[in-house]
Amino acid sequence: MKTTKNLFYVMVSVILLVTITNCSTPSNTNNELLDAKMQLERDLAMYEDTWNRFLKGETEIVNEERFHKDVVVVTAQGDLVGIEACKNYYMNYLTGFSDIEFTIMEVIGQGERIVKHWNFKGTHTGDFFGMPASGNKLNLSGTTLVTIKDGKIAREQDFFDMMSMVSQLTEGDVNADAGNPGVL
Repeated sequence: MKTTKNLFYVMVSVILLVTITNCSTPSNTNNELLDAKMQLERDLAMYEDTWNRFLKGETEIVNEERFHKDVVVVTAQGDLVGIEACKNYYMNYLTGFSDIEFTIMEVIGQGERIVKHWNFKGTHTGDFFGMPASGNKLNLSGTTLVTIKDGKIAREQDFFDMMSMVSQLTEGDVNADAGNPGVL
């Protein structure tokens, strides 16, 4: 009986010790989750900063510090690969429009993926993907799916209402200056 009682106390002591030890230090899983959350927050901040600065004219921000050298921009005409191809693609917005207002309405992410909901406004005063200046206003909202690897932008794909954009640029849109951007 005494041996059973001693065994019982030893088992309770071990269980208590294990419980106290596990409560005082975070598990590896908790550390990994915290690390992932911190990395995602850094990625989101870098991404938002990159595009805000680019659309203000800091085009040199599209570089190997922020983009993978083989970054992919997915377009309806095919994938564009590389930093220069990415920069040249988005330069169309800077050369095609004046009075640019770019608003990131919401950015969310999980792991390596980011989803950005945005609104772009501007006056079509220059060549835009081969479309000559019309002087029309553009008010366009869309969503971009982004992959970030090792803290650098690796892939982007934009989704927006192409018909609304073309209509606003070619025919003009009486609602282009309204508070409600084109519907996705």
